[in-house]
Amino acid sequence: MLALVVLGPIWGYGWVATKVALGYSQPLTFAALRIVLSAACLFVVMLVMRRPLRPPPLGWTALVGLLQTTLFVGCVIVALKTGGAGKVSVLTYTMPFWLLLLAWLFLGERLHGLQWAAVALAFAGLVLVVRPWHIGGALSGVLACTGGLAWAGAALVVKLMQRRHHVDVLSLTTWQMTLGAIPLVVLAALTYSGGPQWTTGFIWGLAYTVLLANAVAWVLWLYALRSLSAGAAGLGTLTIPVVGVVAAWLQLGERPSAGEAAGMALIVAALVIIAVRGLIVARHSGANGGADGEDVVVQPVTD
Repeated sequence: MLALVVLGPIWGYGWVATKVALGYSQPLTFAALRIVLSAACLFVVMLVMRRPLRPPPLGWTALVGLLQTTLFVGCVIVALKTGGAGKVSVLTYTMPFWLLLLAWLFLGERLHGLQWAAVALAFAGLVLVVRPWHIGGALSGVLACTGGLAWAGAALVVKLMQRRHHVDVLSLTTWQMTLGAIPLVVLAALTYSGGPQWTTGFIWGLAYTVLLANAVAWVLWLYALRSLSAGAAGLGTLTIPVVGVVAAWLQLGERPSAGEAAGMALIVAALVIIAVRGLIVARHSGANGGADGEDVVVQPVTD
């Protein structure tokens, strides 16, 4: 829980720091720099802590890296280049609803009454925030939602991986980031047209995202993913999109329209429903000796 308390404001404000840095860089160039430097920092930490450098099971790790680093980071960074930091942060946190649907489709997990209500609220919120009838402004919203879908896929793969292998959190974080960085670097090179501008704002934004929002935050995230029930993890991360919206409003002057604000409120309400239900299921499972544990795995807000 302490990891999630620290993670909330770090990731929440990270949306604003990234948006500031993107004012001086192409999105894929920034994404590649951010991931490569973050992975390098984590390798240094592994050496200092004398952890073995051998990667976790390579196939699983590469799949997590492709989803969690290449697709998630790539889509979200490109979305932030043209979209508001607050809006993108909220849309990215549609991840738990994608995870519920993925588990329903691929694992045969049933959705219960409150879950269907949460999915319906989240979908209504998506429509209000993305506004697909405004084609010109919908691209950043679609990319943010795609990033959330990729994150959900990565969370599902991590859970399946942890059922089969004992995985060191720091090693998995480092290696998935390293492997996921390779496609990002290639795409950044293919689309490169100059820059970045090494201004104070860019250096500050890059340093924040490399050291805190990536290196520290992903370790905290995977630690919480391994250690907490779905409900506890969900409640602990509800602050992240809220911090993102408030920080973008205060620092960047991003004031959502009435429709966007209503959509964001619906999405946050849906997150609360999922988190509370996950907490109830976790307590029920504990009271029954873990008999219902499988239901918990696919109900997280950030699981």
